[in-house]
Amino acid sequence: MTVFPADMDPALVARLIETGGGELAKKMGIEFLELSAELSIARMPVEGNRQVVGLLHGGAHVVLAESLGSMSSAIHGGPDRIAVGIEINATHSKSATEGYVTATCEALVLGRTLATHQITIRDDAGNRLSTVRMTNFIRDAQR
Repeated sequence: MTVFPADMDPALVARLIETGGGELAKKMGIEFLELSAELSIARMPVEGNRQVVGLLHGGAHVVLAESLGSMSSAIHGGPDRIAVGIEINATHSKSATEGYVTATCEALVLGRTLATHQITIRDDAGNRLSTVRMTNFIRDAQR
C-alpha cells in the first residue's frame, strides 16, 4: 500500500492510484511504497527485468527512477498541473542479479515550472547500484 502525505489533494491521490505509475511501471512490477514531492520510495523485482547476461537491465534502473521522479513531480505540481520529463541521466556503479532493488527519490529543486530529483537505487544489501538525476517541466494540464 502506498503512503501519501495526509494533506494531499484527494483527486490527485485517486489519479495516481488509478494509473499506478503507468503501463510500463506495472509491467515491470514497480511498487510505490511512499510518495511525496520531497521524498518517495519504490521497489522493483530483478526477476523479469534482466538483460541477456542475467544482470538487471540498465534501462530498468532508468524506468524505475523516471517512474518515481515523475510521480514525485506530479505531486509537486498538484491536481491541475502535469509533469513532463525533459532531462534524465544515470550512472550505474554496480549490478544486481536477484532480489529487489529499492529507489529513493529526493527533491533537489521544487520550483514553479521545474522539479529536479535525485534517485538512488540500491540492492537488498544496501549497495548503491545507480544514481539518477531527473528534471520535469511542470505545466498546466490541457483540458
